[in-house]
Amino acid sequence: MVNNANLVARIAELVKDKRVDAISGLRDEYSKAGIRIVIELKKDANANVLLNQLYKFTELESAFSVNMLTCVPGEDGTYQPKVVNLKEALEYYLAHQESVVRRRTQFDLDKDLDRAHILEGTLIALDNIDEVIRIIRESRTEPDAKAGLMERFEFTERQAQYIVDMRLGRLTGIERSKVLEEYNAKQEEIAYFRSLLEDEKKLMGVVKDELLAIKAQYADERRTKILPYEGEIDLEDLINEHDIAITLTHLGYIKRTSADTYKAQHRGGKGITGAGTREEDYVKQLMITSSHDTLLFVTDKGRMYSLKGYQIPDAGRTAKGTAVVNLLRLTEGEKVASLIAIRSFDDAKYLLFGTRNGVVKKTSLSAYANVRASGIIAIDMREDDELVNVRLANDEDVMMVTRNGMSIRFSVDDVRETGRASMGVRGITLKENDYVIGFDVCTPENTPLIISEFGFGKRGNIDDYRKQSRGGKGIITYKKTDKTGALVGLLMVNDDNDVMMITSNGTIIRVHAKDISIFGRTARGVTLMKASGDNYITGCDVTSYDEGEESVSPVEVEDAADVIDAAETDIADEAVETAETADEAGPEDNE
Repeated sequence: MVNNANLVARIAELVKDKRVDAISGLRDEYSKAGIRIVIELKKDANANVLLNQLYKFTELESAFSVNMLTCVPGEDGTYQPKVVNLKEALEYYLAHQESVVRRRTQFDLDKDLDRAHILEGTLIALDNIDEVIRIIRESRTEPDAKAGLMERFEFTERQAQYIVDMRLGRLTGIERSKVLEEYNAKQEEIAYFRSLLEDEKKLMGVVKDELLAIKAQYADERRTKILPYEGEIDLEDLINEHDIAITLTHLGYIKRTSADTYKAQHRGGKGITGAGTREEDYVKQLMITSSHDTLLFVTDKGRMYSLKGYQIPDAGRTAKGTAVVNLLRLTEGEKVASLIAIRSFDDAKYLLFGTRNGVVKKTSLSAYANVRASGIIAIDMREDDELVNVRLANDEDVMMVTRNGMSIRFSVDDVRETGRASMGVRGITLKENDYVIGFDVCTPENTPLIISEFGFGKRGNIDDYRKQSRGGKGIITYKKTDKTGALVGLLMVNDDNDVMMITSNGTIIRVHAKDISIFGRTARGVTLMKASGDNYITGCDVTSYDEGEESVSPVEVEDAADVIDAAETDIADEAVETAETADEAGPEDNE
């Protein structure tokens, strides 16, 4: 029910109102061959983003709701209203068709049995025509004639009545061969009808043949395409399961390569190039997973998309990959914040979400088992909030760090489980003009790395960050100064990681995590790179260790000022603890 001319007019209206700015040309090429609409894109336009916009703002994609409320037979034989799904509707329809054919067959059988009964009496009467005529003539009344025929030939009342009602001239003129032929035909039909009623499979065959006959008479050529339902594609059964390496870059390029590409080397080797990237891009995530595993993409807007491992385009070892917006129906400006590989959606595991406004949310992993192609809401966020990170967790501790240097560590058990589309609970109470810049899960093999916007960073001992109750103000983890700048990132690293940092002018710095010394919680740390003024660090991430990559050596800068800062920080922490004790017990859960 979509008119192509109206659709073209609607698209043109969107372009005129500048709600869609990726179209450079639009043509309606409708002809006898069929409907054809050509949309030309601008040079830098993304086709997938435009397609999603057209799905949203035009009738290019329409949803029809069906109220499947029907009356179905109940256990007591009466009909009851019930909302059914498509499978149930088909089952009830087929049961109804079976009932119709069965009752129709029984009706035809009863009719043929009655006719055959009459024909049997007619054949007896024809074989004894003279005596039949004599009995009828000698009888004074019609009941007497019927009684005489029933007594002499053992007719039933139905047969005797039929013989008496016949005109004498017609009785004598009937040809016995025609009656016998009709009688034999009725016997064959009776046998067929009885076989249908006794064999349900044969009866359903009649239902099938009649439905096919209706299809042959009324069906026309299908105008739509039937595609596999997303999430139930049988292609997985045709693809051999094998280990693959998924690479995701900072600018949103993704690719799949065989895990054999990254073969183990002897210690001291040069390594191999994992991916070719643009000058301002770098690999932010490299994971080894299975081709049958589910990849969950969580965006900064709180939406989730999913793909199977084998659905990621295969590319060479040095290829940069495919833009993720060409694989997912992302909205304009939406970026992938986290990528997680899932083998099975176990109820015992949780997804943890941390947001810019200090909200933390814990939801069972099984709640995300069915993700639509258009995505689902992974977390409900306010308009002024933004997703910081997502992690898979069980019973670990989590850590949140703010831009102004506060941090909090609390147990996952302190976060109550909420539904998929919920907002979550408060993880940290923020001071004015502060927000969360880092959220991660604490593991024994990793240490927290904190990075400031002017290039200072430090690794710390997780035990220095004592566990607190969720929702508190936290403790001071870094004293921000004009020299260090505010914090820009929290990373959980180990000696097998590299740290990638990108500055406001596009410069990328790579540092081996093992080269960064471990300092106390209140130390300033080391210089990871020189940045100041209008060139400062805007983002950081963890990637795999690459011995072949050039790495910047951190410069130790801890001095007497750090010792003074440490003493001041301890005093400040005690003041924070005193203030928190004075607060009402228990943090506010609802954000």
